[in-house]
Amino acid sequence: MQLTIRLDPARLRQWHVRLAARLARHANARVAVEWYAGGEKLPAAVPLLFSLEKLIYRLPGDGLAAAASVDDFARFTTNAPQAADLVLDLCGAGRRPGERTWQLTFDATPSEATAIGALICRRAPVVAITDLETGVDVISSRPGSENNHILLLAFEDLLARTGTLVTAALDGANGWHCGEAAPAVAANTRAALAFATRALANAAAKQLYLLCYYAPHWRVGWRWVDGPDLIDLRTHPSGGWRELPDDGVRFYADPFPIEAGGRLHLFVEEFDHRLGRGVISAVEFGQSGPIGKPRRVLEAATHLSYPFVFEHRSEMWMVPESCSAGTIDLYRAERFPDGWVKHATLVPGVVASDATLFEHDGRWWMFATVQDEGGSYSDALNLWSAPDLLGPWTPHRRNPVLVDLATARPGGRVAKRGNKLIRPFQDCRNGYGTALGLAEITRLDDEGFEQHVETILRPGPLWPGRRLHTLNRAGRIECIDGSAWSRKFTLPSLGLRPRLSVKHSPIQT
Repeated sequence: MQLTIRLDPARLRQWHVRLAARLARHANARVAVEWYAGGEKLPAAVPLLFSLEKLIYRLPGDGLAAAASVDDFARFTTNAPQAADLVLDLCGAGRRPGERTWQLTFDATPSEATAIGALICRRAPVVAITDLETGVDVISSRPGSENNHILLLAFEDLLARTGTLVTAALDGANGWHCGEAAPAVAANTRAALAFATRALANAAAKQLYLLCYYAPHWRVGWRWVDGPDLIDLRTHPSGGWRELPDDGVRFYADPFPIEAGGRLHLFVEEFDHRLGRGVISAVEFGQSGPIGKPRRVLEAATHLSYPFVFEHRSEMWMVPESCSAGTIDLYRAERFPDGWVKHATLVPGVVASDATLFEHDGRWWMFATVQDEGGSYSDALNLWSAPDLLGPWTPHRRNPVLVDLATARPGGRVAKRGNKLIRPFQDCRNGYGTALGLAEITRLDDEGFEQHVETILRPGPLWPGRRLHTLNRAGRIECIDGSAWSRKFTLPSLGLRPRLSVKHSPIQT
């Protein structure tokens, strides 16, 4: 396929260079670049804000948003663009007669200024590839960022995931319904200055907060279930939740309960603020609740979390999140619950978050969000399948099967309700882990994945705080997690010696 990328020579970024190189590596694609002058320029305040953020946050100057030159495209401009099978318009040039053209849009507008305008409003724009002949979106998505308080990083996360979108569209992916787009708002000087003022104030407040509190700090909630569970209720139970206590200098999150040999254990991520790294811990539950405190059962050289534990063929297995290692690994319990050994690497060379496995119709499936050449950890859902737990695991031909900050990232085990498969997910539109969603999986096969969002659950009076992002059940116990507030020390009225505080409140920064 002859692919022509249309660019404005006055608005070139390193993202364009890397995208052209990525598409040139694409199977059966020959890439050429042609120029179109006349695109919309950004207000001067935006590049000034980028420069200020690089100085304040000590950011490198060679990221995706950095300027590029025409010379960077020399190897692509030598290719003849006249007989293009497809033109990818990245500068708002439009379509020429008889030309097959796909145009990149942000909130339905072919303008970089609109993308940045949305980020200044602290929301992700809807990114789409539109077929200009039919006016129909070939594909659309709602990318995200863990850095929405830093405009430059948020913009680079958006650009990275836009590259994912373009490649996926060429591979035949389509759809990805992500709801209605907000009205397009172009970046302007006043809004950019207001963003900078708020960001600097928030950064100062955060530094002050971190002097006094451990952050982020999570907590686990649990309850005995003698009737409908959360999936049946679609709201918090009237009796609320009991909290798994911690000592204030470490938190517990990502709860996964499991029954084994007639005994009930709860596996969690244990994060010690003093070490800055997560391990997997477990605690047994009796009739009155936890028996003692969680104790470490699995450590690695890298951070571990999301201990996806399950039973298969009378053996206990675990797939913890190990995205910093760049693999999805399977562990087997030689001695349960604390004798875990690495058994196999299911997927190598992938930065994957919250791998979630389940068996359906005699086949194994696995979900995880993947950071693809940068971008968010929470918005690009990938899917693998295998004939057996030990593999071989094959990536879905439509990967990523979904790009949506609101509904992509897994939030617990897939549950069955009759003939329905219910998938918990994390809604990260307002920040990581701020809400939990439930969706029915309506399609799952080699050609596609679809889901129907049924419920969004948020913190409230029965689960105070600002976050809710995991749901799991085993037997009579059901667990969630959320935010907490843990003070590093207090200054009593008599004496100034600091002391650790284990008191938690529902406030989380």
